[in-house]
Amino acid sequence: MKAVTIREPGGPDVLELSEVDDVRPGPGEVLIDVAASAVNRADVIQRKGSYPPPEGAPPWPGLECSGTIAELGAEVEGWSVGDPVCALLGGGGYAERVAVPSGQLLPVPNGVDLVDAAGLPEVACTVWSNVFMAAGLRPDETLLVHGGSSGIGTMAIQLARALGSRVAVTAGSAAKLDRCRELGADVLINYREQDFVEVVSEVTDGRGVDVILDNMGAKYLSRNVSALAPNGRLVVIGLQGGTTAELDLNALLRKRAAVIATSLRARPPAEKAAIVASVREHVWPLLSDGTVRPVVDTRFPLAQAADAHRRMEESTHVGKLLLVVRA
Repeated sequence: MKAVTIREPGGPDVLELSEVDDVRPGPGEVLIDVAASAVNRADVIQRKGSYPPPEGAPPWPGLECSGTIAELGAEVEGWSVGDPVCALLGGGGYAERVAVPSGQLLPVPNGVDLVDAAGLPEVACTVWSNVFMAAGLRPDETLLVHGGSSGIGTMAIQLARALGSRVAVTAGSAAKLDRCRELGADVLINYREQDFVEVVSEVTDGRGVDVILDNMGAKYLSRNVSALAPNGRLVVIGLQGGTTAELDLNALLRKRAAVIATSLRARPPAEKAAIVASVREHVWPLLSDGTVRPVVDTRFPLAQAADAHRRMEESTHVGKLLLVVRA
C-alpha cells in the first residue's frame, strides 16, 4: 500500500509518498480503507523528529482518519465490513489503509461528508476530554480558548456554545476572529494587538475566566494563571510557547485554581476507548443535528502532504487541513 513516510527529520520536503508493507488487523482491531486523514500540529513535530509515535503505531504520521471498514479482526463486535467510520489513531493515518482498535472507532455522523469526517476524531476527543471531562466546564461558566481559529479551537467554540457556556478566544488576525465570531465566540482578542489578561478582566468585571484551553505552554503560563477566576482550571494541551516556566503557586492558592496538563496520543487503548465512547454519547448527537459542524480549511491530495504541512506552519488556515486518499 502507499503511505506518506518521513525520509529523515526535517522540513516538509522530507515527506514522501512511498510503498510500504500492507497492514492487517489484529485481535480487537479493524482495518480501514482510508478516505482521508487530517494534519495535526503533532504531525509537524513528528516530522521534525521530536515526537515519535507510541509503541506499536506505524512510523508514518496521521492521528485520525475516515473511511470504510475493510476487514474485522478477531473478537470485534458491533461493526461490519463496509461501515463508514472515522477513527482516533496513534499514528498511520497518512496511508491507504490503517488498523485501529475497535474502541477508537466512531460512526460518521449523519449529514457529515465522509472526507470531512476525517477531521473530527482528534479535535472532538481532545476538546471533550480536556474542557469537559477534565476541567468540567459548566453552562454558566466562561471558557478562554487560545488559538480559536485552529481545528481544536473551532471545535471548542462550538461545543462550549452548544452546551451554554460563554466563549472568549485569541487569534492573530481580524479575519480569523471574524470566523470565530461566526462559530459563536463572544469575546474576540487579537493577541498581536491586545493583552488577553486585560481584556478578560474587563469583560468579566475583574473576575476572570473559569476554564482556559491552552496550546502555548510556558510562554503563557503566568498570564493564564492571572486570567483565571476563583476555582479556575487551566488545561495545557500544547507547548508551542516552550516547556519550562516559573509558576507562582501562591497565585494558584489564592484562587484555589488548578493547572492540568494532558496529552491524548500516548494514552492506553482503554483510556482512549473511554474518551471515544463519551464523545459518541455527548458530541456526536450535536454533529448529527447540525448544531456542531466540521470546519475544513483545505483539502489536499495525499501526495501533497508536504504542501499541507507548509500551510499548517504558516498558520494562515482556519479549521482543519485534510489529506484525501480517495473521495
